[in-house]
Amino acid sequence: MARKRKLLNNTEDHDPLAVLTNLFDVAMVFAVALMVALVTRFDMTEVFSKEDYTVVKNPGTEQMEIITKKGEKIEKYTPSKDQNKGSSRGKRVGAAYQLESGEIMYIPE
Repeated sequence: MARKRKLLNNTEDHDPLAVLTNLFDVAMVFAVALMVALVTRFDMTEVFSKEDYTVVKNPGTEQMEIITKKGEKIEKYTPSKDQNKGSSRGKRVGAAYQLESGEIMYIPE
């Protein structure tokens, strides 16, 4: 009888912090699953490819963004009216016109 009481009162096997360890593991699995779901949902798989690419978000609007990946480097460029005036990124060198036939004519200045 004393042996049964000893087994029931054994407190060495109970660790109150073991629950937190399991909770952390579950949270990590959930976070990884959420990231995979977001990447596949928004077709962002090219971010993980080795190919270079360029993506234009919201073309023709003020919120337009150009995202370019070259090798391991990803750059984001947001053009605005302030950047076009006095910017060291470039200067106007001519004008391009599209004719009714679909041809594009470039006229240097």
